[in-house]
Amino acid sequence: MNFIYNQNQISCYDPNGKLLAEVTFPDTDAHTVAINHTFVDESLRGQGVAGQLMEAAANHLRSQNKKAVLTCSYAVKWFEKHPEYDDVVK
Repeated sequence: MNFIYNQNQISCYDPNGKLLAEVTFPDTDAHTVAINHTFVDESLRGQGVAGQLMEAAANHLRSQNKKAVLTCSYAVKWFEKHPEYDDVVK
């Protein structure tokens, strides 16, 4: 999956520009973001794409020395299952 990294979003689009998957994490302060939304198109559900997005977001935030507040229900569940990323959660 080829993800596009923007300041507060990681996403993936089909060749026609249709959004297929995304995770959004707006800044709450200079060192913190809120992971507030995860979306995966029906055509990709059940293939682990949401997990790939979360891992990409966690690694991206870690590389920027940022912490995340989890307001997206999927993000809460994902981070509970992946304690190796506890250092990213505020």
